[in-house]
Amino acid sequence: MASPHDTVRMGETPHWEPEDHIGTMSLKTLLFSHDYRHIAIKGMLTSIVMLGLGGLMALLFRTELAMPDIQFFDARPYMSLMTLHGMFMVFGFIIPLVVSVMYFMMPKVLGMDGLLWAKGAQWSWWTLVVAAVLLIISRPDFTWTFYPPMSLRVGGPLLGLGFLAVLLVAISEFLAGMVLLRNGLAAAKKTGWRKLPLMGWGAVSEGILLIGSTPALGLVAVFMFTDWMQWSAVYDPARGGNVMTFMFTFWFYGHPAVYLPLMPAIAVLYTLLPRYLGRPIWSYWSAVTAFSILTVLAFVVYPHHFQPAESVSGLIGRATQILTLLIFVPSTLHVFNWIATLWFDTIPASAKRAVPFKFIVASIFFLMVGGVTAYVNAQIATDSDFVHNTYFVPAHFHAMFVGFMANMAMAGVYYLYPYMTGRMYSQGLGNTHFWFWQIGIFVKVTMMYWLGYAYFPRWVVDYLPLKEWAMPQLILTGGAYLIGLGFILFVFNFMWSASRGKAATGDPWAISDDSPAAAPAPAE
Repeated sequence: MASPHDTVRMGETPHWEPEDHIGTMSLKTLLFSHDYRHIAIKGMLTSIVMLGLGGLMALLFRTELAMPDIQFFDARPYMSLMTLHGMFMVFGFIIPLVVSVMYFMMPKVLGMDGLLWAKGAQWSWWTLVVAAVLLIISRPDFTWTFYPPMSLRVGGPLLGLGFLAVLLVAISEFLAGMVLLRNGLAAAKKTGWRKLPLMGWGAVSEGILLIGSTPALGLVAVFMFTDWMQWSAVYDPARGGNVMTFMFTFWFYGHPAVYLPLMPAIAVLYTLLPRYLGRPIWSYWSAVTAFSILTVLAFVVYPHHFQPAESVSGLIGRATQILTLLIFVPSTLHVFNWIATLWFDTIPASAKRAVPFKFIVASIFFLMVGGVTAYVNAQIATDSDFVHNTYFVPAHFHAMFVGFMANMAMAGVYYLYPYMTGRMYSQGLGNTHFWFWQIGIFVKVTMMYWLGYAYFPRWVVDYLPLKEWAMPQLILTGGAYLIGLGFILFVFNFMWSASRGKAATGDPWAISDDSPAAAPAPAE
């Protein structure tokens, strides 16, 4: 090992006896128990439901986009479906899912008796559920970024509930940040910062991001609601408001929001990779350095989301561009660290068979895909003149959100499955889900990049029948359906295996190498 502290830095072995929590929980226990495992399971199940709803909405409007002209939806229902899809996926699925995986794993990895301030995690979940209900009732149609003045002019009489839902999301995420930060700091006090497992560093980084950014989202939600009620005119330009005030305030949360699921996903990857390989991460301090730099830069590069605006020109624009490009440094540190850990020695056969390990490797690949193309968004000239508000932008964040973060979330769920149900999932269904997802995500992201280079605009329900647009949209829709089919297989596997899967005993992820190369040589 590179350091005598490596064993401690890997954390307590993230393993405990498999137990059927899901099958033995009553509804009352599921809803009101303060046991961290019940809270984590509840969060995971809710996030999977959110993924199903958000994915269904995506398939509906993607079916409309498969061919030019209007087939099924006109602009208003299309925009509503796209808005709810974005909000459910960002607020309801990916951030809560990776945070819930951390809730389940942190106490064991950090060597603690339970999750500190579990009541905060409980209230975070309840607040998010109420927010989801309000979003469904209000049916907003102004995209998940709800830019004024458009968002103050469209929607029905219940649209104000959508702004209140965003406020509740901010409260929910703030509470989750308090829980993660408290547990990360408690672990650091116990082990010391030099020996803190990387999941602890991830918890601290995530807590800082959530606590620092979500008040801005809550403030925006309050002023959007009061502007909509015409009690104020903070953002409404028709009554003296300033749209750029909204942009600077919203994106102070909106860009850290990219890292809100990223940090937990990275922390889970750093925890599971050594678990499957049986050796520590190649470089502990490069991981700590990358966590720290990402935490700082996440708060200062948000103006690149509206670089074409006049207010981001000159010195602010140049500084934003340089700082955004600097994000490549910590991201590269993470990726190189993982690749070096994989390359350093033989990968055990047990890891190659494990479905979670396959999702881990795929997530690293898609992080590179999303990362190496991000330089186009980061630079003012290429962003403003070529790709801003084209499909190149959703291509980048789908590579990151779906390709990296959702893949890592699935790795966490599959890993925890025997510890939640006491049984193993179906290997065949798990492998099929994996390949459907990877092929579907790759097709989807690649076609989005293609369309971005062909100047296909975002937020449109219809388009001209150009060959550069029509065929990629059709192929893109096929990739989305493949992702949806993989999700259906995952849900069936999850439910079927919970009662009929092979019983998990001992260590479900014991390291073994039964490959022919590892077999002893025959006697002479």
